[in-house]
Formats: sequence, structure tokens, C-alpha cells
Amino acid sequence: MPLSEQEQRMLDEMERHLMSNDADVVSAPQGDRVLSYRNIVYGAILVLAGLGGLIVGLSTQLIVVGVIGFVVMLGGVVLAVTPTKVARPASEPREKAGATPRSTSFMDRMNDRWDRRQDGS
Repeated sequence: MPLSEQEQRMLDEMERHLMSNDADVVSAPQGDRVLSYRNIVYGAILVLAGLGGLIVGLSTQLIVVGVIGFVVMLGGVVLAVTPTKVARPASEPREKAGATPRSTSFMDRMNDRWDRRQDGS
């Protein structure tokens, strides 16, 4: 069901408001860097291993083991939240460095995502 004209205006206004006030949130997934599920899983495993090391270090009163466990835990968190580069397909043209990115509205991008998701199912 299409949006009415008033609903479309309200949606556009909300989008502009979001872009102006929360630009860091809106632009976070932009570009060719995304979180990798593989890195999230490896990071979670490292966090659990580091937590185990920290607990063993505290229970046996070996400070070195506790510190190593904490460092492993910290490394796991950093690994999990660090975005990785996405390889572009060879058929997709790369944008030139001086070229301006194409301007599309939020709803157009969301519709494109929805269409791609429906095609992939």
C-alpha cells in the first residue's frame, strides 16, 4: 500500500531530521567496510577464553595469568567490533576518487535493500 502525500512528507522530514542530528549513526555502515560474522564469532571465542583465563588467574592468585586473560578478552572485543573491507565484484564499476556519490533518499535505499532481499530468498 503506497504512502499518502502527507505520510511521505512526514517521512522525508524525519529522514532530514535524522540526517542532520544523528549523522554519525546514519553514516556508520556507509562505504565498503562492514562487520564480519567470522570476526564476531572469533572475537566472542577469544572473549570467553580470556574470561576463563582471568577467572583462573584470580582463583589461583597468578596475576600474570589474569592479565593475559584480560588482554585476550580485550583483543577479542577489538576483533569482534573492527569492520573489514568488502571485496567488490569485478563487474561492478568502481567510483572515481573525485566523483561525487549518487544521491538517493533513505527510502530508495531501503526499497533497494528490500528488493535485493526478496530476490535472494
